[in-house]
Amino acid sequence: MQLADEPGSNSKSRYTDQLLSLGRSAGLDQVGVTSAAVLHRAREAIYQRIEQGLHNQMQFTFRNPERSTDPTKTLPSANSVIVGALSYSSSAVNTFAQAPEKENKLSARIARYVWSDYYAQLRQSLGEIARQLVHDGHRAVVLVDDNAIVDREVAYQAGIGWFGKNSNLLISGAGSYFVLGCVITSAELTFADKPVEDGCGSCRRCLDNCPTEAIVAPGVVDANKCLAWLLQKPGVFDQNYRVALGDRIYGCDDCQEVCPPTVRFERKTESSTPTIVRTPAKPWASVAAILTNDDESLLSEFGAWYIADRNPKWLRRNALIILGNIGDASDSTVVELLNKYLHHADPVLRAHAVWAAARLGLNHLIDKTDDDQLVQAELQSLPSVK
Repeated sequence: MQLADEPGSNSKSRYTDQLLSLGRSAGLDQVGVTSAAVLHRAREAIYQRIEQGLHNQMQFTFRNPERSTDPTKTLPSANSVIVGALSYSSSAVNTFAQAPEKENKLSARIARYVWSDYYAQLRQSLGEIARQLVHDGHRAVVLVDDNAIVDREVAYQAGIGWFGKNSNLLISGAGSYFVLGCVITSAELTFADKPVEDGCGSCRRCLDNCPTEAIVAPGVVDANKCLAWLLQKPGVFDQNYRVALGDRIYGCDDCQEVCPPTVRFERKTESSTPTIVRTPAKPWASVAAILTNDDESLLSEFGAWYIADRNPKWLRRNALIILGNIGDASDSTVVELLNKYLHHADPVLRAHAVWAAARLGLNHLIDKTDDDQLVQAELQSLPSVK
């Protein structure tokens, strides 16, 4: 269909409203518009984090700040950015407020935002807006989970929510269980650019409940301590935070699970009928399967996750830490898995298997003569196996 023409200010406003209405009818829970101007505040924050060493080799929007904070780098003719938020709260996804009981005692916890592929639905909803824009003679580019834009910043400028002290975007009356995306377009739309006022007040529950004290100041997360990033970062997992990892295999929700606006919204809506039926939620992963299945199987099951270099060995590394945290030394499956990885060809995996075996008191399984540097470093850091 052809939406209203936009030469005058009134028709431009009507056209904007029609596009926002289209987004809501396409399944978006929140939608707003902002300018395609440079995101100066976000750019300054990124450079500050890099200078302070808080990004810990994190790439994504840190890789190229000049690009990720300038919509015109994606679309040179850009004038406006339409931002959409899609809920993954219990009421929206026909699931549960809390993860169900573990499937088995060797189950690893998955962060809510990847219980299902919510980004696929978000991309589809934003795509409907983009198709309408193109039909009307404008250019439009959809960005979802993309390093080309700091999506939380454009969402903030579009009036969708405010930045919580955990650095997540909080939506008034709905909390932070949302995924964000946008449509960058050449269309000249109307926007108020009146950000939502801070709603956190004196609350500091997210700061006080972070398992590694990674929220070092309101809105500032130290990626050197953040479990969500440490799980994704390639290399040796920092030994200081392995115990704190617990049973997490991907992501960490602790700072959101204690956030009052999010908690209140969950309690209010957990019995609601979902507005959209999405793919089944998957809150747990099998540690044994991750440590047993081949690369192709793991990428097929977890391919929507960010896995460095698309190399499943980082999933296995994380699973070995979890095995050390939750495994039972008397369980034959645990012993078999540790034996397998204590003799693995990859020294990174052998090193993490050494840690897991020592944590479970299975020192007799460890080959103390392994002369690989990574393994030796692990052995030297564990007094009980020297």
